Amino acid sequence: MTMKRIKIIIPFVLLILMSTSCEDFLNNPPQGYLTSGSFPETRKDAILATNGVYNTMLIWNFHAGGFPILDIMSDEAKKGSNPGDATQINAFEFFTFSSTNSSFNRWWSTLYQGIRRAHVVLENVPGIDMENELKTRLIAETRFLRGFFYFKLVRAFGDVPKVLSTNPPTKLPRSPKSEIYDEIIIPDMEFVIENLPLKSSYPNNEQGRVSKGTAKGLLAKVYLFREDYQNTEKYALEVINSGEFSLDPDFNHVFAEDNPFGTGSLLEVGAVPENNYFEGGNQYANTMGVRGEPNLGWGFGRPSWKLIQDFGDDPRKDATIIFLGETLQGITIQGDDSTPDTTYSDEDPNQIEQIECYNQKTFAAGTEPRYTWGVNRKLLRYSDVLLMAAEALNENNKPQQALQYLNMVRERARAGNPDVLPDITTTDKAELRDIIIEERHRELALEAQRYWDLVRTGKAAEVLGPLGFEEGKHELMPIPQNAIDMSEGMITQNPGYL
Repeated sequence: MTMKRIKIIIPFVLLILMSTSCEDFLNNPPQGYLTSGSFPETRKDAILATNGVYNTMLIWNFHAGGFPILDIMSDEAKKGSNPGDATQINAFEFFTFSSTNSSFNRWWSTLYQGIRRAHVVLENVPGIDMENELKTRLIAETRFLRGFFYFKLVRAFGDVPKVLSTNPPTKLPRSPKSEIYDEIIIPDMEFVIENLPLKSSYPNNEQGRVSKGTAKGLLAKVYLFREDYQNTEKYALEVINSGEFSLDPDFNHVFAEDNPFGTGSLLEVGAVPENNYFEGGNQYANTMGVRGEPNLGWGFGRPSWKLIQDFGDDPRKDATIIFLGETLQGITIQGDDSTPDTTYSDEDPNQIEQIECYNQKTFAAGTEPRYTWGVNRKLLRYSDVLLMAAEALNENNKPQQALQYLNMVRERARAGNPDVLPDITTTDKAELRDIIIEERHRELALEAQRYWDLVRTGKAAEVLGPLGFEEGKHELMPIPQNAIDMSEGMITQNPGYL
């Protein structure tokens, strides 16, 4: 697939997100801002409003407030960039952040912005005179996105205000997260499963739409986070047995620019190489792009020395991490002159703390920052579903089935080399549990997954404690102080935060 082909696919996906034609998309602001008055009234309005909900995922702040704070809070990444830039991000590396850190407010506000956009659709589209099939599809896509945004909120902040309309009460208290799960997230996903088509039902130039498989995959993750392994198994296996998804045989190709919406993609944010959100760019990858030569970004969320060591001889290391001096698609990575090539521990001058390297999963060939604005972000992958299935099956005392899906991921990763990543054979439950979590560590590295995996499995204090993680506090983020102030105290703070 050529770069020209990508440019054909991605604007059409963004057409889904924002407009009714590529020309309209390029010349109009995101339609999610049209949330007042009588809008939407017509079939075209309904499409535009739904596109505006999708468009929320292109906003820089949607990605944990912009910076890759979830990777930095894990053992997979350091703050990165130039040591003197955005020093407030160091707070995430050492767990010294507070409720006034602007990243939390940006993240919280953008997720609720997306929820408001969703309610514009859910309140108005049902009454529009249009074909029922399209109407149902738009409502289902919107309900998926609303549930997805709420899942991100409760996972990060716990109990959150339950907003159910475009004009909610001025002051809403926090609702129990169990209520958000049971009354919004799970019913929304079940509605999507009932009403959306399979991924294969869409033509190639419409890939990127939410499908039945997307909702089943996310629902598996929701239940995994709630430690409901029976339902995790159920929905993960439904994705696997659908035949709709498969592992790309080459792990190096999973994040390639010529592989948008590939066979292993369940949920992916499409983008174009324009350094502007209004023109379809996504600054997510630009924030982590190579700093210096080539000039591809800011260089935040640099892979940690520990991650490099944890990979060992795993072939996925070279497809995940960009090292200085490496040449990728004709581009030599020289890095940033003002960033130390190697940093050593203050306690032990012989112990490497970190080296200058970058996240290869966000790489885009080119020498200008705008190229990284065109990198698609993969939010849910098939290998993640396979590993969720393995974890749930192991917890459900079905180790042989768990091994089947775990070893599928390892087989792809070893790339035909019999000397690395041999099949796992143990059926000891505790041992296999740890192996699966570490497999997720390497397969999903630098994809904002590791922190949540450590939290939900109770391993965060052990792994992240030396970095500053406090058990009983850092499992949740602080509620943004701005939200508390605006509620005049109706919204309360999470334990451990001032």
